[in-house]
Amino acid sequence: MGKSKLEILERALYRERAARKQAERILEDKSAELYLLSQELSKTNLKLEKSIEEKTSELKGVFENIIDAYVVMDVKGFVLKMNEPANVLLGYDSKTEKINLFDLVHPEDQEKVNVSFVKLMTDGILTDFQVRIVTKTSQIKTVQINSSVIYDQNNMPIAAQGIVRDITKIKEAEELLIASEHRLATLILNLDSGILLEDENRKIVLTNNKFCELFSIPVAPKELIGLDCSESAETNKVFFEEPESFVANINKIIKNKETILGEDLKMVDGRILERSYVPIFNKKAYKGHLWSYRDVTLERKYHQNIEAEKLKYSNIIANMNLGLLEVGLEDEILMINQSFSEMSGYSEEELLGEKAKKVFLDSKQLTVNREETSKRLKGISNSYELEIKSKDGKKHIWLISGGPNYNINGKVVGSIGIHLDITDLKNLERQKEVLLSKLERSNDELEEYAHIVSHDLKSPLRSINALVHWLKEDNIGLFDEASLHNFSLVEATLEKMEKLISDILDYSSITSEVKELKPVDLNVVINDLKDILYIPEHISLNILRKLPIINGDATKFQQLFQNMIGNAIRYIDKEKGLIEVGVVEHTSYYEFSIKDNGIGIEKKHHDKIFKIFQSLNTDKESTGVGLSIVKKIIDVYKGEIWLESTVGKGTTFYFTLIK
Repeated sequence: MGKSKLEILERALYRERAARKQAERILEDKSAELYLLSQELSKTNLKLEKSIEEKTSELKGVFENIIDAYVVMDVKGFVLKMNEPANVLLGYDSKTEKINLFDLVHPEDQEKVNVSFVKLMTDGILTDFQVRIVTKTSQIKTVQINSSVIYDQNNMPIAAQGIVRDITKIKEAEELLIASEHRLATLILNLDSGILLEDENRKIVLTNNKFCELFSIPVAPKELIGLDCSESAETNKVFFEEPESFVANINKIIKNKETILGEDLKMVDGRILERSYVPIFNKKAYKGHLWSYRDVTLERKYHQNIEAEKLKYSNIIANMNLGLLEVGLEDEILMINQSFSEMSGYSEEELLGEKAKKVFLDSKQLTVNREETSKRLKGISNSYELEIKSKDGKKHIWLISGGPNYNINGKVVGSIGIHLDITDLKNLERQKEVLLSKLERSNDELEEYAHIVSHDLKSPLRSINALVHWLKEDNIGLFDEASLHNFSLVEATLEKMEKLISDILDYSSITSEVKELKPVDLNVVINDLKDILYIPEHISLNILRKLPIINGDATKFQQLFQNMIGNAIRYIDKEKGLIEVGVVEHTSYYEFSIKDNGIGIEKKHHDKIFKIFQSLNTDKESTGVGLSIVKKIIDVYKGEIWLESTVGKGTTFYFTLIK
């Protein structure tokens, strides 16, 4: 049993040794194969290097000194060789660093490079290929590559060589130029002027929307490119008032090739186009021309209107009776009109360039003029009076209204003054002041005289009244009825005379001047009158609404309402009398009404009743002054009075008082 186990163990060891020897033989065979492969690869590399060296040896001297970058890479993108400009461009040192050109391609251009590399390997050449690269310093540059494939003896591609040119700045310039061209094209397309660019053969190179609009061309501008303009001129001539002349002038202009700016063309529809022509030369070689058309109809009409207005105002200025004077910042006279020449006595030739203040003003007036001129130079218009001396030496007073004169930029460049000779008017004012002073003294004397006369007249009346009263008392029972009646007539006449004197005094004391204004409650005025006036029991006085408070003289307002209401009481003939006082408020004044149901007034007497001493009946209490006093008071307060009346039914007086 033990022997058999030993035999088994020996057999196992034998098999293990055999397997190990077999493995060693296989390993020796693989090592030999690997050695052969290594030797073959070395030979291939030597051939590649030799081939590259042979391919590039002829260009070695050239590419070592070329300005552009020169690079040789294998088919996997690893740099085999590159010159100094390439080192500078990429930022790497090819002698010490391992560089793969595919790794330098900008991520967004990777697919583009892959496609182009396949094309290079297929066609053997790649020209003007542009791609972005990222240098060692992370700069993004645009390069242009011209490349070719290097083949071995079996015509198999083993490498690629190429010239790499940095066109970053050129590309940026191109992009800026393209953007500029785009902006320019957009600008031209949307200009408010019609643009037509023709080449030397009169073919359309460029036009815009406005050109198509001006000539009613129903297509887009880009569809006109390439058309012959000599034919379109014949077509478009119908738009102009002188069609044949239009075409002839175009031909003449193009023949002469001289710049023309701002030529007006009249169209049959009334429009006016301004045309300009600019020939284009490149190194003295004619390359075409540019036409520009602009609709200036409104502009021309505006200028015509301006000229018409200018002519109109020039005529007005030349012929008006006001003197016009224009001066500069240094007070030098720039322009005068005929009226100023007549006012001053100087001709235009004598005054132009002279200092206005030196010619016309003395030292006292210079101060006034200096202050007013300072205001005008600050942009303030003003009016003032100056005493001036005319050429004949006479003194005149001029009213001057002046204002600053601006240029088109809004800068003050002087002033313009309008002059009115008010010498005669000032003399009249002085005379008026003297007359007013005399009149004021006369009025004071007249008022004083009225009081004296009133007193002197009332004293005899009171004496006569006392004598009559004494005669009646001393002779009671001795006079018959006729004598007593005569005594009553005398007493009534005396009473009427005294009231007449009082009314005249009141009338004469009312002046047109309101000396002091105080708030007056008209409700209080009416209530006081109820105590002063005798109102019979059969007559009712109604206030329709609360009366306002008005600034004025309480005494005058009392006189006004007392005469109006007293007059109404006096002429009521009905068993039940009614007087109504009303008021309506307006924006700037109050409108009052006093209505009665008295005897009424005929239409023909409506104006007469407001005149002094005019009474429509022989009532013993009527002096014919009451309504005259009312009218005078209302005039003082700048109001109006009128009436409406029906005979037998009553009268309504209306009057206004300002607030």
